[in-house]
Amino acid sequence: MTTSTKSPPRAPLAFLGLACAVGVSTMYYNQPLLLEMGTTYGATPGHTGFVAVATQVGYALGMLAFVPLGDVLERRGLMMKMYAAVSIALLLVAVAPSLNLLIAGSVLIGMLASVTHVALPIAPDLVSHEQRGRAIGTVMTGLLLGILLARTFAGWVSGIHGWRWVFVVAAVMNAAFVPLIRRVMPKLPPKQKLRYSDAMKSLWTLFRTQPLLRESSLIGALVFASFSCFWTTLAFLLHSHYGLGAGVAGTFGVVGAAGALVAPFAGRLADKHGSRWVISLGMSLLAASYLLLWGEEAGHRSTFFHLAALVIGVVVLDMGAQMTQVANQTRIFGLVSSARSRLNTVYMTVYFSGAAAGSALATIAWVHWRWNGVCVLALGLIALAGIVHALGCRDVGDHCKATTEDIFMEA
Repeated sequence: MTTSTKSPPRAPLAFLGLACAVGVSTMYYNQPLLLEMGTTYGATPGHTGFVAVATQVGYALGMLAFVPLGDVLERRGLMMKMYAAVSIALLLVAVAPSLNLLIAGSVLIGMLASVTHVALPIAPDLVSHEQRGRAIGTVMTGLLLGILLARTFAGWVSGIHGWRWVFVVAAVMNAAFVPLIRRVMPKLPPKQKLRYSDAMKSLWTLFRTQPLLRESSLIGALVFASFSCFWTTLAFLLHSHYGLGAGVAGTFGVVGAAGALVAPFAGRLADKHGSRWVISLGMSLLAASYLLLWGEEAGHRSTFFHLAALVIGVVVLDMGAQMTQVANQTRIFGLVSSARSRLNTVYMTVYFSGAAAGSALATIAWVHWRWNGVCVLALGLIALAGIVHALGCRDVGDHCKATTEDIFMEA
């Protein structure tokens, strides 16, 4: 008996990556626009800062509430509904007459931006098992580019037309994906009949019964916390060392985008050498990037060499973070194929909790110890991730992977 190894065409993978880029970028448009928003509403930076916080809170709520639906409902239709809904939320923000309504609309944007994590688990379903890492790497390229370039896009559009038009243009882009999804994507029914309440209950069951999921989630959280240390304090570094403003900090997103291009390569390495090997390489690159970035505190070098080291460090930092992320998701998506959306829900909830913690700790480190403190903190987080990795599962055998029957016995 022979089994067909023919995989679907590449177009849906590239399209999924583009869809993830457009969806996730909606979370980050407001960050470079907070001062302009404050001017519009006569609010202080302390108050407008809640706009960015509201988007992150909404995203966490969306991860928990909407992403498990990917294992319950037909996914193409679910994506179409969520892209249509986020378009409406973006328009509400664009016309918000008060700061409070802007904050409320930002919560909605964050919740519906979680559509990216309905789309991401589709990638391994479009290829053979042997190509799973490549598929995830391709889609993750789009997702990371969306995160990094959103701030740059917002700055360009706002500079020409004002901040409200950023959200109008974004609404049009998201709305355009509704007919595109219908045209490009196949119907994707759930792999098993499951009630939403059972899907939600099984999130804890998955976390409890899957050692590799717990390990990957903790490594991901620590790595993203380290990654967030840099991006949270970059504007402080540029201002204090070089007298540069927030606009230049946003432009570094373009520099970091070069590191995102490593994602497909990372996926192929995971397919060839295994995810564990790629995680080791990714964390080594992260540590190397911070050792290079730490040199920014050395005052004897010229501004040119400082900035050159910063640019190289940003690229290496993004490469390391992206390799670790692709490898982590490659192995968790190999655990239970019928529960990929819920596996991603657990992983990403822990992952973004790490980002929040890293940002908070980095701010404290900067206030007390400046850039030295930030780099020591980031290296410490990477070291903790390395310890978890060294003590973790070396394969996906019986001690690292529960059976489907074990997982859904309680559902």
